[in-house]
Amino acid sequence: MRSFYLFLVFLFFASTPASATSVLPISLEQLSTRASLIFYGEVISNQVKKDEQSGRIATFTKFKIIQLIKGSAGETHTIKQIGGHDKASNTVLRIHGVPQFHTGNNYVVFLPEKSKLGFCSPLGLQQGSFTVTEKNGETVISNGRALNRPAETNNRTTSIPLAVRAENPSQARLEDFINTVRAYNNP
Repeated sequence: MRSFYLFLVFLFFASTPASATSVLPISLEQLSTRASLIFYGEVISNQVKKDEQSGRIATFTKFKIIQLIKGSAGETHTIKQIGGHDKASNTVLRIHGVPQFHTGNNYVVFLPEKSKLGFCSPLGLQQGSFTVTEKNGETVISNGRALNRPAETNNRTTSIPLAVRAENPSQARLEDFINTVRAYNNP
């Protein structure tokens, strides 16, 4: 009888969907050197629909490129990320950690090469997406993490100093941030 109850408990947990997204922390240096495309842009549209290539719900976010930092792109660039809310079919697919971009907002985005199915979320998911805002007359950037953490590679620590805001070490001036990213790519 005890084994029957254990079997029922096993069936319950086996049939319960579980999902988790774990991403290791990535430094600004690692984001900068690993990305194939980095740009500062404004979101001009979001479209959620069933992706023809994968059959999954996907969000297509179109950016107007304000400043190209690394790689090549035209005046606009569209990224396809898994997940979203397709209102036409009332289907929702949420993937924890996949950043959402809001129309009219500005971002600096660090992108890897597209997958075979054309998906391309920022490196480190939310770590590779930085929101650009105006604070007290300055254009600042943040993704909620401390921006001046050094990278540890091959048992050595390297870092190009990034001037962060004293009252909020997760914010830096946009121009300083872009110059630091460029310096990581042009040693």
